[in-house]
Amino acid sequence: MNLKPQRKKAMLALEDGIVFKGRSFTDDYETVGEVVFNTAMSGYQEILTDPSYCGQLVTMTYPLIGNYGINEEDIESERVQVRALLVKEYQDYPSNWRSQKGLADYLREYGVPGVEGLDTRALTRHIRRAGAMKGALSTLDLDRDSLVEKARNGPDMTGSDLVGEVTCHEPMLWEQGKPLPLEDGLEGFRWPERPGGWRVVAMDYGIKYNILRSLERRGCTILVLPGNADSAMIDKVDPDGLFLSNGPGDPSAVTYAVDTVRAQIGKRPVFGICLGHQLLGLALGGKTFKLKFGHRGANQPVKDLTTGRVEITSQNHGFCVDLESLKGADIDLTHLNLNDRTLEGISHRKLPVFSVQYHPEASPGPHDASYLFDRFIELMKRQ
Repeated sequence: MNLKPQRKKAMLALEDGIVFKGRSFTDDYETVGEVVFNTAMSGYQEILTDPSYCGQLVTMTYPLIGNYGINEEDIESERVQVRALLVKEYQDYPSNWRSQKGLADYLREYGVPGVEGLDTRALTRHIRRAGAMKGALSTLDLDRDSLVEKARNGPDMTGSDLVGEVTCHEPMLWEQGKPLPLEDGLEGFRWPERPGGWRVVAMDYGIKYNILRSLERRGCTILVLPGNADSAMIDKVDPDGLFLSNGPGDPSAVTYAVDTVRAQIGKRPVFGICLGHQLLGLALGGKTFKLKFGHRGANQPVKDLTTGRVEITSQNHGFCVDLESLKGADIDLTHLNLNDRTLEGISHRKLPVFSVQYHPEASPGPHDASYLFDRFIELMKRQ
């Protein structure tokens, strides 16, 4: 007996003309964005709320999604960030003691479409062969030609600055697991007195909450600044260290952030993750390029060349720093992706500056690389 409720038909059209049919498990929607896939077997809630997915329709390769529901403790930002969630099978009735609501209800709250019944295996294989591309998803327009044309007319990820869509708009203090806006902004700002702690400015290019949690657990007091904050604003609050966050879009389009990072290099320890790593690479004189289909999942093998250890890492990025462009810039390659040999980490030979392409804070994923936060603390201690 089939207990699933009746679903409205949905269609996903890719810009190359390929079409996939499915059923909506939310409401009537139409949206356009870059279609990508994530290979994690769990963690859909963290993926949905990761700002790095802004502008993207995310396909989950694990076939059953929604079975453990949604809770308020595991969110990675203030809202759902993806353009759409594409799955093989949606579970209507979650079973987990932490669950507070169903996935469909959560997506409806933010007006984000969820579609099931897609051949996610075929879709993933197609993206692997042809590369990540634009797609149009609709329950309203099921005309193949019309939807393909909408996909082709959608914005390209290359050249897109999406930081402005996800960054905070005012400075905030991260206090006890929550972002708290400053009542008077930075005017008259004073760091809270905490013996033995480290004062960190975190640049919000689309920061995940678990990065802030990871820093707070290590005794850091964290001031979160908008992604367009300039170097003078950072100098004004004079932190012990500067953290550059993850975020969406093309790093080469975020020129104001590159200028800020360039002006900060050498003034204080700098640690970058994901987009922050790419912005640091550009600030050091390097170049970035778009990967064919990106790295998105919780099982990406990375080798730490400084220790010889292999880490299983959580990743979410579609662009990469070109190591060749950094040669002669006093930069060492520290981490290497073992799947495609692309750059995953760098450090400066003379200055307290380093970054990684992947996510040591996990959420979702393994904690193999959490030591990198300790490395950042050590750099601040030495300074």
